[in-house]
Amino acid sequence: MRVVTQAVLLNKLYLGADYHLWSNSFYITREIPSFTFSSKRLIYIVVYVINHVKNELVFCISPQVNMWSLHQVLRFIVVTSSVLVKCVHVLELCHKDDESACQGPNMFSSSHMWNTSMLKLTRNLDHFTVTCEKFKGTFAMDEVRGNFIRQVKNCIFSQSFPTPLKGPLRLAAVSKDVLEGLLDLDVAAIGSEQFPQYVSGGKLFAGSEPLAHRYGGHQFGYWAGQLGDGRAHLLGRYTNRKGETWELQLKGSGKTPYSRSGDGRAVLRSSIREFLCSEAMHFLGVPTSRAARSQQHTNQVAKCLVVSEEPVWRDPLYDGNIKMERGAVVLRLAKSWFRIGSLEILAQSGELDLLRKLLNFVIAQHFPSIRSQQPDKYLAFYWTVLNDTAHLMAQWTSLGFVHGVCNTDNFSLLSITIDYGPFGFVEAYDPDFVSNASDEDGRYGLAAQAHAGLFNMDKLLQALAPVLSREQQQMAESLLKKFLDVYQSRLERLFQAKLGLLGDGAQDQHLIRTLLQMMAETRADFTMTFRQLSETSAANLRRGNVTQAWALQELASHGRFSHWLQAYLLRLDRQTLDNDEDRQARMKSVNPRYVLRNWMAESAIRKADANDFSRVSLLHDILTQPFVTQARAEQAGYAHKAPGWARGLKVSCSS
Repeated sequence: MRVVTQAVLLNKLYLGADYHLWSNSFYITREIPSFTFSSKRLIYIVVYVINHVKNELVFCISPQVNMWSLHQVLRFIVVTSSVLVKCVHVLELCHKDDESACQGPNMFSSSHMWNTSMLKLTRNLDHFTVTCEKFKGTFAMDEVRGNFIRQVKNCIFSQSFPTPLKGPLRLAAVSKDVLEGLLDLDVAAIGSEQFPQYVSGGKLFAGSEPLAHRYGGHQFGYWAGQLGDGRAHLLGRYTNRKGETWELQLKGSGKTPYSRSGDGRAVLRSSIREFLCSEAMHFLGVPTSRAARSQQHTNQVAKCLVVSEEPVWRDPLYDGNIKMERGAVVLRLAKSWFRIGSLEILAQSGELDLLRKLLNFVIAQHFPSIRSQQPDKYLAFYWTVLNDTAHLMAQWTSLGFVHGVCNTDNFSLLSITIDYGPFGFVEAYDPDFVSNASDEDGRYGLAAQAHAGLFNMDKLLQALAPVLSREQQQMAESLLKKFLDVYQSRLERLFQAKLGLLGDGAQDQHLIRTLLQMMAETRADFTMTFRQLSETSAANLRRGNVTQAWALQELASHGRFSHWLQAYLLRLDRQTLDNDEDRQARMKSVNPRYVLRNWMAESAIRKADANDFSRVSLLHDILTQPFVTQARAEQAGYAHKAPGWARGLKVSCSS
């Protein structure tokens, strides 16, 4: 018997003085274990059954106290009716004096009641269903059909179908965590011949009505007008067994009305980088989109990666050296793909009714703490985005991560990391590190990122201005001035944690800033300096015994290192309730040993160019446990200095 993909609390009703009613809803696609129910509860199991022959809806109701398990009830219904069970509603009637006996919203999610390991994940992709109804039912669609390039008005989406990749397809990489944990797909499904077709746009999931999103944006400080999904297609939304809704999007899947002068494709090189980095950021604890392919709050972006033999022409460094590369498509996921540019295009075009409608939709779907009737809801929305974005960017900086293209069209309204392009993790520490070779002015360098965030929050405020009162605009401007303070406060907390500091010390800021200054002057490795401080005992630090820690050796060459180390150890000694073992454990949990350095990604790309995807797989496996020392990673040199051939590596916006 197959039962239950998803358990969603529908409502809690109050029935008179004595009972509360909890209602849970299920879609029948999973096998469930047996359940027993407390005598304090009355369980009414309502099963919707669709009769294939008569196409009738049948209701089977069973009052339950202690006689049958849910498993037995459903088995009886399925066997006796010989029909397909489509949906189960479980109504739980609880006495008010002993409501603890009821599971309520956790009725089927608690670990002792619901064993997810017993669930059978979907293997047949023909049964995997997405929907675009939420979007199509809320927003008017582009009245013009077709993928030809044009200026679009008075809509949020255009219907646009993917263009299948040419030639034989190969599944280059896949995130099992995404497939099974987010999409309820059995990893065995990747063995299907149709899987690469589904995750590259050659074949559509049931219910999919592909859409391309219209948005604009400020790029490198200047308004760029209409941008939009120029090579991406939103396949639809999927709600998994945990009740989470994810939006599935293909990148590199062909032209749309927003392709401008592009060909709608993505190349293998950039697709591997996005696949690996979105996964790496997720396991580092950074809100991000994720990838299911390389056929990604947490709001994440997740992926899968598919490569073809279709030739795509690119100028990787914009230096006139055009080369042929292979086309690839990434299936990526996020709770939402709306970005600051989604609002900007509507405000710039004077489409204020649509601006309000989109804002109301985003708030209702993704900001449950903001009430729809709240008079200051747009102001509350602005503060939430501003605060969360400042925290996100502080996380980036604490990990030495540089996004590379902090344009408003690349900044999510949900404050998650999206659109991985010419990113980089700083190696030899340099606060002016720029990851994007196209960013000649260093606008989006490591130390400049926070100011780019401030600029983007200002543009978000400008987009919201038409729906704010004068008083609300003034309040929003006051909030905007707090952005850098919020960012800096969060960043200091993160660095305190990276150094194992508990509470607030009078000299903490000085300790942190002096350390970063010494790292910059010695070009000490950012990631490994903090990691090796985590791995070195206080006793060895006192003795100056860092001979086995190459990054600390670089740092120790600084004339002020001994003085700084003495002050640091004195600060640790003041943590009287702490011990060195706990200090090291805390620090190891926030200081990764492995990040996706550009040379690591490049080594995987070079092998992939020769159809060897083993290094992509290895990197993906290692980056799922960035805080744990791994033998394979050590053997590959991923915690060592960059190899000589990696000097001078550059990445650009070309993808």
